[in-house]
Amino acid sequence: MSFFNITDYGAKGDHTLNNTEAIASAIEDCASKGGGTVYIPAGTFLTGPIALRSHITLFLEAGATLLFQDDFNQYPPVKTRWSGYECYGFHPLIYGYGLTNVSIKGSGIIDGQGEAWWKVNRKLRKKEHYVSERTKEIAQLNRSLTDSVHNNIVEWESQFFRPPLLQLMHCEQVTLEGVTLQNSPFWNTHLVYCDNVNVHGVNFKNPSNTPNGDGFDIDSCSNVRVSDCHFDVGDDCLCLKSGINEDGRRVDRPTENITVTNCTMLHGHGGVVFGSENSGGIRNVTVSNCVFIGTDRGIRIKTNRARGSYIQNILVNNIYMEDVFCPLAINSFYRHGVDDRDPNMNNPDAIEVTEKTPRIKHIQVKNVTAKNCRAAAGFIYGLPEMPVEEVTLSHVHIEMTKDPNEIGGEPDMVKEKKVMAGAGIYGKHIHDIVLDHVRVETRQGEALLLEQSSQVELNYLAMKHRHERAPVVTLNHVKEIYIEGKDAFRANKADYLQYDADTCKEIIYCGEKL
Repeated sequence: MSFFNITDYGAKGDHTLNNTEAIASAIEDCASKGGGTVYIPAGTFLTGPIALRSHITLFLEAGATLLFQDDFNQYPPVKTRWSGYECYGFHPLIYGYGLTNVSIKGSGIIDGQGEAWWKVNRKLRKKEHYVSERTKEIAQLNRSLTDSVHNNIVEWESQFFRPPLLQLMHCEQVTLEGVTLQNSPFWNTHLVYCDNVNVHGVNFKNPSNTPNGDGFDIDSCSNVRVSDCHFDVGDDCLCLKSGINEDGRRVDRPTENITVTNCTMLHGHGGVVFGSENSGGIRNVTVSNCVFIGTDRGIRIKTNRARGSYIQNILVNNIYMEDVFCPLAINSFYRHGVDDRDPNMNNPDAIEVTEKTPRIKHIQVKNVTAKNCRAAAGFIYGLPEMPVEEVTLSHVHIEMTKDPNEIGGEPDMVKEKKVMAGAGIYGKHIHDIVLDHVRVETRQGEALLLEQSSQVELNYLAMKHRHERAPVVTLNHVKEIYIEGKDAFRANKADYLQYDADTCKEIIYCGEKL
């Protein structure tokens, strides 16, 4: 096996020397000889951007740290996909384009030293102006895009498109194993248009205040396996995407055939998140045997009327959650990242179904336990013209916080601000939902509130600790309802079920037609 130690090319792990050229020389020499391993020994190696090559393993020994310079001028513009748009942005700290058989392995640390990048983003969020020669260059390269697209992305006007710590585009046979990736300027690890990917035993770390500090973003990729990884980040832990709006539909490449298993996730806005950039489609995903502690949401699906395409065939099984804000959020009315000049974005009435209409279908959530949740036990919100379809919750146990001082918040960001605290499952605009052996313990209110939905099947839905004057189930404008199970059978019907007789039709309650 060909072996190329960066210290043989003049690299020094003393935290001060710029090792960019030494590392590049080792990679180039390795590639010219047909491939092999570029070896990073123990020490802290300061460097600028790294460009990977095919048939190379970048191996970081235990005790090794790649520490990236925070001089923005070191990172020239390159082709990227940034927040769903194909465009130019700052060179990712580690970058690979069009590669085959590329790996990053070891027990070392890859540190993006992102604080300087975060400071500029925070200024932009305060409406302060920022411009540099690099952003002028990026703006010129992106002129045709910025002239045609309007959105509310913080960086859009300045074109300060911060780089991911690691980005691979159009790559095949990718392996990430064992390393720690931390302190990214933007998203931590971003794979775009990649196929046949194996990610195992990787640590994704960002401080809680990292702006857009996602852990791992899988973007229009196929056949990806993620296992035994640990996430502790400032935004979404693991996020599946496929481009945004017309640009994502133009590319038309889905994220598909993804497995996520045996992972632990701390903090962050979501454990496993789908969207909101889903315009190429997301399908055929399994999430199993994971633990979420302190994430805002557990499983989160978000899209809106600008995205189009689909999120479908999602299977979630064997999950434990604790101290999460909302264990399950499915939202077709996500209000962020949209053109606020379009009145249809927040129109509560049904509109015409077009290529912009998103579809969420066939979501199965099984064997989930969630304790000390704060806002709502679940939140499922479709569109009046395109309900969320075929949702099954089976053998799910959710306990809400009992803290009387919990103020709660929004389980997810829909068109109107909807605040909940210690509440049950809320659903609106759903077609074909099944709750089978589901137990929900709320701080207040019912276990399940459904509105403007159809084809509802409730088998053994339980709330053992009911609240005074609160039923287990409340229905408004719901039709085709089937309710069965010992809790419904034993309870006084009026205590278990509350519904509007004028708007709720075709109810079968424990074999009795109401």
